[in-house]
Amino acid sequence: MSRLKAKPFDNGTDTVIGADTVVAVDGIILGKPKDRDDAYNMLKLLSGKYHSVFTGVTVISPQKTITFSVETKVKFFELTDTEIKAYIDTSEPFDKAGGYGIQGKGSLFVERIEGDYFNVVGLPVSALNKALF
Repeated sequence: MSRLKAKPFDNGTDTVIGADTVVAVDGIILGKPKDRDDAYNMLKLLSGKYHSVFTGVTVISPQKTITFSVETKVKFFELTDTEIKAYIDTSEPFDKAGGYGIQGKGSLFVERIEGDYFNVVGLPVSALNKALF
């Protein structure tokens, strides 16, 4: 996906970066929720568990094209139905992979994180910096 996102902007002279993030839990890949029910089901699935956040990144430059991915593990507290529904009422889940934003109100659900916080936000900036230099 990151390559597909970057490719249309490749003009042969500039450096272009594309990224795409997904959440995976119990062998299921979670993208962005389609509606309230989908958001509820995603958050219920993540409740009390570890899940993985994967971001794929593609860098296209005149010299080379590279694609890499970064994984971060996140553990949620057990969530009540009331907490999940109140969070959905904020509308924050609807444009976020896995139905939550760690950089926003979704941070209240996070018990533990193992790896790059910025990867969970959607761009692993340290790994990207290494790739660029």
